[in-house]
Amino acid sequence: MYVDAITSMALADEFNARLRGGRVQLVVEIDEETIGMEIYANRERQYLVMAAESDHPRCLIVPDKVRRGVETPSPIGLLLRKYIDGARLNAITIPPWERILHFEFSNNEGDVTLIAEMVNRRANVIMTVGDEILDSIRRVGPRENSRRLILPSHTYVPPPPQDKALPEAVTPSLLAAWLEMEGEEQAWRVLVGHIAGVSPLFAREVIHRATEDARARAFDMAAEVVHGAFSDLIEQAKAGEWTPCLVPDGEGFKAFAAYPLTHLGETVPAASISEAMARYFGAPVGTEAYEAAKSTVRAQIDDALDRARRKYRALERQSASPEKMEEMRKKGELVYAYMPTLSPGATEFEAQYDPDGPPLKVSIDPELSIAENAQKYFDKYEKAKRAADEIPRRQAYAKIDLAYLEQLSTDLDMAENWPEIEAVREALQESGHWKGSRTRGPRGGKPGIRRLTTPDGFVIFIGRNARQNHKLVTERADSDDLWLHARSLPGSHVLIKFDGRPIPDEVIQQAAELAAYYSAARQDTSVEVDVTERRYVRPIKGAPPGLVTYRNEHTLTVQPRKAL
Repeated sequence: MYVDAITSMALADEFNARLRGGRVQLVVEIDEETIGMEIYANRERQYLVMAAESDHPRCLIVPDKVRRGVETPSPIGLLLRKYIDGARLNAITIPPWERILHFEFSNNEGDVTLIAEMVNRRANVIMTVGDEILDSIRRVGPRENSRRLILPSHTYVPPPPQDKALPEAVTPSLLAAWLEMEGEEQAWRVLVGHIAGVSPLFAREVIHRATEDARARAFDMAAEVVHGAFSDLIEQAKAGEWTPCLVPDGEGFKAFAAYPLTHLGETVPAASISEAMARYFGAPVGTEAYEAAKSTVRAQIDDALDRARRKYRALERQSASPEKMEEMRKKGELVYAYMPTLSPGATEFEAQYDPDGPPLKVSIDPELSIAENAQKYFDKYEKAKRAADEIPRRQAYAKIDLAYLEQLSTDLDMAENWPEIEAVREALQESGHWKGSRTRGPRGGKPGIRRLTTPDGFVIFIGRNARQNHKLVTERADSDDLWLHARSLPGSHVLIKFDGRPIPDEVIQQAAELAAYYSAARQDTSVEVDVTERRYVRPIKGAPPGLVTYRNEHTLTVQPRKAL
């Protein structure tokens, strides 16, 4: 779920109505990819957030005060203080059918523009004066994109236009030609492929309104009917007739839109598109609040780890050696053998069992008969024998449980937002390790698996937590993909997708550095990372999600690194 062009239009209308003419009273860096502002407009304080997250870029007004989450200001953070703190927000504009918002400010330093490009993977917030770039959240050099540099002192160039028809230019005859040309394709895909600004969600809604089947194929379509449904929604958007809503999914939401969604069943209304997005994504907050939320979950993990370690040590103590077991049996047989010679009230005796072995000292309970003493030794022998069969299995499960808790501990260390903290909390609760009442924090959309693209076009996936690690291996990966993981450490599963080309050593090195960074050894200077093909990775049967075995690996030693 991402912000599309229609949502961006709704946001521009909302921002102009609520924020235009307001003065910025506070600007903060919530995290490395997110800016927050307190703007006094229309006689009230309002809180604007711009997030350049590659998975979920967005701009929205949030209900709660924005809080600083970065201790040391970044270069753009210093520029924000200089140019934006105290500035007046004069206008918010949007290029037609793009996911780009221009926030135009003015202050004593002059005019400055913040450009929020809400495009997945290329998301950015760029500060410009005129056409000159002052800085950006994400700098883009020639290695990342030789055609469009986003660097200080360079000229700002908008993203290349979409090579598609503008919605205003779409006619019934043009639609008919596209539908006929791609008759076997689902009709919504035809709209996405040929019309600028049309997202999959919007396209499915159009097709559902035209046919009552969002997945209908193109050859089933009457172009005039599709055009009518399409035009109705487009005209409503151009007129600013917004009806924001969300689609419930359990205790959260699976979709939102600025128009009624009729193809996804039940919906709930929202007062604004910002409210819909805030309820879907969860409002970003500062480090202090994150750490407070983490501390509750951390205490539960630490307690669970302590219990798991004590259980494992207890099993080790219960595991009798074969020699000890045999000694119990021998002592029982000696009691029977020496029964006629033992005096009443005797407490011990010494006897030879093996001709070549040492004598055994056998203790006797005077309160029991000789036969009962013998049986007591045989009972101990049988108990130890049963334990010898059972304890290794229990130790194996205890070891798996311990590994899973250590993985959850690492997941919590790496959690960067509410949904990621909540994923760890839910995993603890579902695995039975949460003690006390089952609680939850703020609900937002669940962040997806991290996806990065190298300059050569290779796609790298990174699991955010144990569940995503499991999904990455079992659902996202193909047998020829390369799988990477920090050796003998909790951490993220990393996957390089095989696209038919040999995967260069440089790409494998980069992925290994990411695997090291997203592991328990993030702070180390040198980490061993195992690399193997997905075909050699197997989830452990009966184990919690994310635990695997693998073979045919080779090991790289790398320095942890977050970015490509």
